This record gives sequence, C-alpha cells and structure tokens, in this order.
Amino acid sequence: MLDLERQSIADFTEKAYLDYSMYVILDRALPSLADGLKPVQRRIIYAMSELGLSAAAKFKKSARTVGDVLGKYHPHGDTACYEAMVLMAQPFSFRYPLVEGQGNWGSPDDPKSFAAMRYTEARLTAFARVLLAELGQGTVEWAPNFDGTLQEPKVLPARLPHVLLNGASGIAVGMATDLPPHNLREVVAAAIHMLEHPKATARELQAFVPGPDYPTEARIITPREQLLKMYETGSGSVKMRARWLRDGARLIIDALPYQVSGSKVLEQIAGQMQAKKLPWVEDLRDESDHRQPTRLVVEMRSNRVDAERLMAHLFATTDLERNYRVNMNAIGLDGRPRLFDLRTILSEWLSFRVETVRRRLENRLEKVLDRLHVLQGYLVAYLNIDEVIAIIRREEEPKPVLMARFDLTDRQAEAILELKLRHLSRLEEMQIRGEQDELLRERQTLEETLGSEKRLRHLVREELEADVETYGDDRRSPLEDAEELVSAEAFAEADLLPTEPVTVVVSRRGWVRAGKGHELDPESLTYKAGDGYLAHARGKSNQPAVFLDSAGRTYGLATHTLPSARGHGEPLSSSVSPPAGAEWIGVMLGEPEDRVLLASDYGYGFIARLADLQTRQKSGKASMTVPKGAHVLPPRPVTGLDDTVLVAVTSAGYLLAFPVAELPELARGKGNKIINVPRKKLADRSEFVEHVFVLPKGATLRLHAGKRYMNLGPSDLENFRGARALRGKVLPRGFRNVDRLEVPAD
Repeated sequence: MLDLERQSIADFTEKAYLDYSMYVILDRALPSLADGLKPVQRRIIYAMSELGLSAAAKFKKSARTVGDVLGKYHPHGDTACYEAMVLMAQPFSFRYPLVEGQGNWGSPDDPKSFAAMRYTEARLTAFARVLLAELGQGTVEWAPNFDGTLQEPKVLPARLPHVLLNGASGIAVGMATDLPPHNLREVVAAAIHMLEHPKATARELQAFVPGPDYPTEARIITPREQLLKMYETGSGSVKMRARWLRDGARLIIDALPYQVSGSKVLEQIAGQMQAKKLPWVEDLRDESDHRQPTRLVVEMRSNRVDAERLMAHLFATTDLERNYRVNMNAIGLDGRPRLFDLRTILSEWLSFRVETVRRRLENRLEKVLDRLHVLQGYLVAYLNIDEVIAIIRREEEPKPVLMARFDLTDRQAEAILELKLRHLSRLEEMQIRGEQDELLRERQTLEETLGSEKRLRHLVREELEADVETYGDDRRSPLEDAEELVSAEAFAEADLLPTEPVTVVVSRRGWVRAGKGHELDPESLTYKAGDGYLAHARGKSNQPAVFLDSAGRTYGLATHTLPSARGHGEPLSSSVSPPAGAEWIGVMLGEPEDRVLLASDYGYGFIARLADLQTRQKSGKASMTVPKGAHVLPPRPVTGLDDTVLVAVTSAGYLLAFPVAELPELARGKGNKIINVPRKKLADRSEFVEHVFVLPKGATLRLHAGKRYMNLGPSDLENFRGARALRGKVLPRGFRNVDRLEVPAD
C-alpha cells in the first residue's frame, strides 16, 4: 500500500504561495542592504571577476559571461540575465556603472535597443573594485551554488554604501522597492558623520545628503522639507524637471529627467501641435549628437511668446517633468525585508562595514601568525640545514623525525618538506629575520586595531575617505528651490484659442450667436419671425460671455463655442437652465477684472466684476437680488471708476448724474439706491427708473425722445449733478419720455 500524505488544497496553496513570495522577495526583486545588489547582479559581477574581466583586462563576449552566470550560479533565462547586465553597463541607467560595455548597449532614447549578447563585449569597471576588492580575504560568508558543485558569496564586501549610490528598483509579491541613486561624496560624508555621531538625525544627515543624484543633469525640484520627510520615513516621491534655456525664439532642452526618452517627448509635443493645442509652437527638432546627447529644439512663433508659461504647460503635459516614487525597501543584515529610512540604512551598513573590516583584519592576522610560524620553522631548518637534509635522505617518514628532533609542529615540518632543493640555498638568515620583523610589526598593528573599537572605526573612516578620492565626483542633478520656479500648469482651453475680435448677439427670445470682428451691426442681422434684436457685446474669442436674465441670475458660456452669426444661432436654453418665466436682459463680454453696472428699475444697483458673475453651472448664479415687482435693467460696462459719471433717467423725465465710484463694488446683492423714486409711484408703476448709463469722463450724452434728440455736454450735465440717491432734476418738456441714451459718434 502506498504511503501517501494527505493535505488540503487550501493549506498546500497557501504554503506554496508564501514560499514563492519569499523566494521572489529574497532571491530576485529586492537588493541587499550590505552590497546594494540583487542576486542576479551579484552573480554577474562575481562571475565576471572569476573570468578575470577586471577593468584592466581585455573585453570578452557578453555571451561568455551570461553562459557562466547561468551555468554556474543563476539557472534562469538568458534574456533576463543579459538585460540585468546591460542595465549595469548603461551610464544613463546606473549612476556608477559596474560593467563597461563595447558595442551597442542601448541609448537614452531607447534603453532596450541594445544588441544581442553575441555581438557585444564587456568587462568590469574600475568602480566594481569597490564590491570585489576584499572578496578573497575572509570578509563574507559563502554558500553552495544551485547544484552544490561551487561556492558563491552570499553578499559582496562593499567598501562603500552601494545600496544608496546606484539605488534599485524591483517589484516582488506584496512589496516593491524604489531606491533612488545618490552622489558618492555626499553619501560617504554622511556615513562618516554617522560613524562619529551614531545618534545623528535625518535632518543632520540631510546637510550632507540633500537629495538623490540621478545620472542626468535635469533639475530636482522637490521641496527640501519633502525630501527630509522621505529620508525620515523611507517613502515619498522625487520630482525632476528638464533643463532648458531660451535662445531668441527657440527653446533648447539639453537635459531630460531620469529614464525619459527625448523622442517620446517630441512625440508628445507634436501630438499637441496636431491637435492645435500649442498655437505658439511652430516647429520641433532633435539636434542630439555624440557631443550633445540631449538637444531638443522648440521653435516658437515669435520672440513675444511667454517662454516661462509655455514651458510650464509642457512640464504639465509631457514627460519634461516627472515624479519618481521612493520606497526604500531592502533586505537587512538579519535577512529580513523591510522599509528603511536614511539613518537606518547608514547605521546598518556601517555595522556591516565595521564587521567586514574586522573579519578582514582577523583573516590577515591569522595569515600573518601562520607565516611567522612557518618562518620560525624555516629558521630552524636553516640553522640545521645539513642535519635536515640527512634526515630527509635517510628516513622513510622524515616528517615525524623532524618534528621530534627539532620540536617542530606539523605545519612547520610540512612547510620544510615542501621546499624544493634549489630553494634551500636561498634560506638566508637575514632574509628570514627581516620578514619576521615586518610581520611582527604588522601583527602588532593588527592586534592593536582589533583590540580597539575606536581604532577600527578610524580605519573604516580612512578607507572611506580614500575611496572618495578615487571614485568621487560632482553632483549631476542640481537641487533647486521649487518656490522660485514657475509651477507646472497646463493651458486652459481659453488660453489655447486665438484672441480674435468677436461680437456676441442675443435676440429677444434668447437666441445667441457670435460673429467675427467688431464691425458687425447686430440690428441688421436677420432674425426668426416674431423675434428681434435684444443686446450685444464686443470682446475677444477667448473671453467667456456672461448672460443676465430677469431673475438676476448670470450664466457663463465659452464664446468660441457659440454658433456663427451667419445663421439664426441657437437658443440659450439648450446650454443653460434659467428659471421658468425668466426673460433674457443682456450679455457681457470682457476680461475677468472688467466691471459692469447692474441695476433694477426700482433704482437700486451696484458695480460687479465679470469674474464674480461667471459660472459653469447650467442653472446659473444668483448675482443680483431683484426687489419684488422690480425689473432688471440691461447691464452697462464701466470703463473706469475715476471721474466716470452714472446717469439715471426715470419714466417721468427725472435725470440724476453722480460719480460711479459712489456705488459699492459687490460680488452679489441688491446694491444701493441710485435715484430716489417715490415708493408709491414704484408700487403702482406710475414712475420707475427707465435708463441707467455710464458716461466716460468728458463725454457728451445724447438723449433720444421719438425723432428728436438733445445733447448734454459736460457743462450741461452739471445742472443735473447731485449726490447718489437724490431725486434728480426734471428734463425739459418734450424730452421727459426718453427712448434711449448714447454717446454720439464724432
């Protein structure tokens, strides 16, 4: 009978998935804090060192390296292994490349465009010595490879905090890492400070490491406090912005954010040009070459284009500005994956480095003691050379005889027996004693260093400083104050429209249309049967039109969306939803800061800015409070408050003129009294305010009464001047029933 183990599918799948998750986290996706490498990267570096591919060696085919890695240490796909190798060779991907390539290893425009591994050659860079220099000195633990035939290092003895220098990115199961690269000089300065001040805070460390340092010269614009929070918590984001300059009517972009393709950026800009969303851009060119790897040229239509505003739009709508997620997940020294902050990374790495140096010194001390032991045996052999030779010639087993005769250890006797005969003549006493003296001094230094934690940490500091001198370089990604830069902001739809003169016309039944130019005569247009001209406003096509109804509500519509004046237009009710029974009163057009006079025939009114009257709501905005029984008068544009005169005329022929500035400026409301009309007459509608008019400084007012008209010049108007809210003066006979007011053309 078969001996079977029974297990539920739920238990089996849970265990299998957890095992798979831990494998992906520990053996594939996350870097080790000790050397900053993922397993595949570590195996590639180690295999290349075993092949003798140092920075001074000749290049070898990449296929040879990949074959060794797969056959000896990493039994996975050759494509994935080669891509990991390519990434370490690309200077635009790694801040400090570990592999030096020969051939096509991709380009910043297309990092995946590298040639096949049978065509490319590679060797290690000089910087890779930081990871490998102490490998054979007893510094790290070793483990069997996948088939148990070879040994491979669990981690490499990194002399520098490589986990911060080149960073890492990877996606595991339920965990991802995005470690940004940093500048070597800055990181080592912080490590040395941490070595001497173990309780240093992230804010203190930020004085040395102000932010990440990518392999590109694009600017980091993340605020300093946000970067500090990222270093304190281990998570956050970094924002980069392309570097650009203006040359006449050209914008030259000469540095792109990390891993951004110049061809993709040009494609994004060209797409906006085709969609007519960039009217200020005339042409695009890519002038990049081997001398200037990044040079994108944007030709503007003229020198008058606001370059800062245009670039702010491009930053918001293309990859010229990019955010990078930061999650500083790594595998700690205890073998567990977790989120690290900057202080913990440096603290743990320094622990690793101090222990690595300790193990290196202990290993060296062991070798020194062994050599001294052997030299002591050599000295005995030299002083008794004839007897030693005689014993070797005479005895069948000379080793135990030598040990007994000269009180030698097994190691000493074995070393003497392994000497070739021709070497015996070289065993000169002075040479042996000279080497002994040197080794004794080295032993003393090693024992003193190992016996003092202070000396050990001082040695670590000296080695860090020496590596900075060898491998350190200047920062590439400048840090800039985001407050001093123009914020990325896409153009509003109105900004993208041509600023053409336009006339908006509204009919009595609420049909609206817009015609190009200001020469259009609204009253000469054709209207539907039973309909006719009501009001018009002149402005620009990129200005929103504001409509006023009899309920005192205002509505905003984009002028460029209005139908053409060639037809009858469209009803406003198809775009907005006025209250039942409301009638249209007028239309306003202008800049947001332009002012208009809103008034009712009860003699109340106020000054309002167009920006306060605009709204996107279909139901409009309650801008004006209309007294019960009153009617809204057509709005009047206010060209200025200084010396501008407001003229009010009642149905009984009373006229009052006073400065517009006496009326309040409100966002909404009823307003103040303009002219005094007896309340009883307002109630029975025997008298009401029929016209309000805003007269520019020094202008003449023309009053039309039937076929007759009368001009009131500035001096004539003085007779009707008074304070706001007075009764005014009655007009001459024949002009007490005014049809309309206007400023006569010259």
